[in-house]
Amino acid sequence: MFMGFFIIFSILLGTFGTTEIVVIVILALLLFGGKKIPELMKGLGTGLKEFKKASENENLEE
Repeated sequence: MFMGFFIIFSILLGTFGTTEIVVIVILALLLFGGKKIPELMKGLGTGLKEFKKASENENLEE
């Protein structure tokens, strides 16, 4: 689950080193807490799934 999170970030913002990843994880834990992060990732996954589905439907209509 965390690996998908880092892949999305690296695609959007470029490559990260180990230090940057550790800092991002610590900041996320401080901001959202340990219980909130799985909920956020689940919402992100659902949103990406819906976006993918909508873009596939758009391609089929053309």
